[in-house]
Amino acid sequence: MRNNKTASLFPKELVIESLKQSFVKLNPRMMFRNPIMFIVEVVTFVMLFVTIWAATTGDTTQGSFGYNILVFIVLFATLLFANFAEAIAEARGKAQADSLRKTREETPAKLCVGNKIETVSSSQLKKGDIFICEAGDTIPSDGEIIEGLASIDESAITGESAPVIREAGGDKSSVTGGTKVLSDQIKVKVTTEPGESFLDKMIALVEGASRQKTPNEIALTILLAGFTLVFVVVCGTLKPFADYSNTTITIAAFISLFVCLIPTTIGGLLSAIGIAGMDRALSANVITKSGKAVETAGDIDTLLLDKTGTITIGNRKATQFYPVSGIDEHSFVQACLLSSLSDDTPEGKSIVELGREKGVRVHDLNTSGSKMIKFTAETKCSGVDLANGTRIRKGAFDAIRKMSEAAGNKYPKEVADLVQKITSNGGTPLVVSQDDFIIGVIELQDIIKPGIQERFE
Repeated sequence: MRNNKTASLFPKELVIESLKQSFVKLNPRMMFRNPIMFIVEVVTFVMLFVTIWAATTGDTTQGSFGYNILVFIVLFATLLFANFAEAIAEARGKAQADSLRKTREETPAKLCVGNKIETVSSSQLKKGDIFICEAGDTIPSDGEIIEGLASIDESAITGESAPVIREAGGDKSSVTGGTKVLSDQIKVKVTTEPGESFLDKMIALVEGASRQKTPNEIALTILLAGFTLVFVVVCGTLKPFADYSNTTITIAAFISLFVCLIPTTIGGLLSAIGIAGMDRALSANVITKSGKAVETAGDIDTLLLDKTGTITIGNRKATQFYPVSGIDEHSFVQACLLSSLSDDTPEGKSIVELGREKGVRVHDLNTSGSKMIKFTAETKCSGVDLANGTRIRKGAFDAIRKMSEAAGNKYPKEVADLVQKITSNGGTPLVVSQDDFIIGVIELQDIIKPGIQERFE
């Protein structure tokens, strides 16, 4: 949940910066991109000139000084409001980029300096530097593993919930800054210069998404400009009619009428609407490079996803225990929990949680004198050696199968069918063995995020 400061629509820092930008954007070269507001700026300064000229010459035919200055203030406030709306939308997008940049700078890196290890900020890493990452560490920069192998959670970058194995010397030795090491230890050599990492490119995308007119916005701008020209003609014809009827219409009245007739509000908010759309998408972790992408998204009725992590929580959770025929379910659940006590991954913790729901609690298990076998990327399994000599292992089906067959046991067809069923349903099977005999399967599923339907809408 966001804190109140983050959730505020108008944070103090953004408002102050946006007010400054509101005056900077009065530059005619910047205002010219919005024809309607450029015309409003022109008539505003015409009104200022008329007000000063009438005050210095004492000309009363153009109305009182108070009335003229009031019209000028209203017009000037309209300009500032339009600029402020665009500036606040741009500032919120920049704040998102600053947040990403802060995350990068605050990630610690265990830098290898000779035989010593120094903890430095990830922003200080240079190409060629070597750092170490252990289980639980966030990888501080893009690089190549030069020693070791590890299970890495890349869901923050790729959207895939399943951890991947990265090891030195192979074609899967590269790692990305911002991903997390789940097991083992690796030594990594930085392969990118400062400012060229994946996270830096992401920041550049966010900052580069500030302005690009959409086809609809261009068409609407042309339409509004056409309306403005029509009202120029309309207001221009009032002068000869007024002279014919001996009626005096002041310049202030002409300008006020003209600004009220033209689509000032739409013109003033047009650019802000596009930027606000991109900012709103960004708050939902969707990077849009232009307003055109946001505009196109409104026409989508079918969505195809290439990454399950886009709509799922990202951490797989245990959802079901499947003991093989002849194995008591309660005993199987106990074995599953015993094999997961040393597994610190989210999957291992979810197995313990599901076991608790099935009525098996950790403190009821007899683990005195037991040897815990931690999960490693090399063995692809975890487990426990109990004091009575019983060996329980839990892990990837291929790893447990090799272990069982190496001991001379047959791989049950029932288990092969269960594994096939779970994988075809988008799940992940973990096979459990006791004394090298396969006793059942645990099903892991990546749970769909709550409120995902509303987010898509």
